[in-house]
Amino acid sequence: MYNCKVLVNKLQGLNTIEDIENKLNVKRATAIKYVHLLRKEGLVETKRGKGKKRLYRITTTPQIKIGNPGLYEILNENSPIKIWEPYEHRIIGRKLTIEEVIAWAASEMDLRIHIAVLALFKKVKNWQRLYNYAKLYKVRRKIGALYDVARTILKVKKMDKKIRNRLLNATDERRFMVPLMKSKDFKNIQNLWRIYIPFNKADLMRYKE
Repeated sequence: MYNCKVLVNKLQGLNTIEDIENKLNVKRATAIKYVHLLRKEGLVETKRGKGKKRLYRITTTPQIKIGNPGLYEILNENSPIKIWEPYEHRIIGRKLTIEEVIAWAASEMDLRIHIAVLALFKKVKNWQRLYNYAKLYKVRRKIGALYDVARTILKVKKMDKKIRNRLLNATDERRFMVPLMKSKDFKNIQNLWRIYIPFNKADLMRYKE
């Protein structure tokens, strides 16, 4: 495990994720974790290269951040599954809640984001607030289904029964979280929530490590 000082010495300058893998001789998932570590210290600036390829400029001087942590940063801080940050998202004038990040994550058509967000259900403080954001993002049944999946692998707080029923009765939402992807392992949850879960039990093994 490299510390920030060693990482900066090895990676200073412009890198793709493949460059980081090769320079550190690590797998892609580990390279992503190191980028996240350096980003927390303000030592990474993300840019778009040719063909929209992500480039990471790693510096010795911390970048001054304005505002509060954004969606990707909060998700990565609270989940063992780390997510690519396509851009640096910051919030000005307010702070994001865990409940809003869950609703945003459920609205994304990204398999890894859906897996990562399961960990955030452990930190829900206000079920009514979660419902309000779920309605705003039009992901009420998606959130219910993800919550039930989270319960199969994590110790999460019990959802308020009235909120659960309101999520379950939502009618104005699509059946697919990710187009044409269905789970082979969570059929009961899919049938209950009328939503297709885009991953299987094997995809959740990272939570057991």
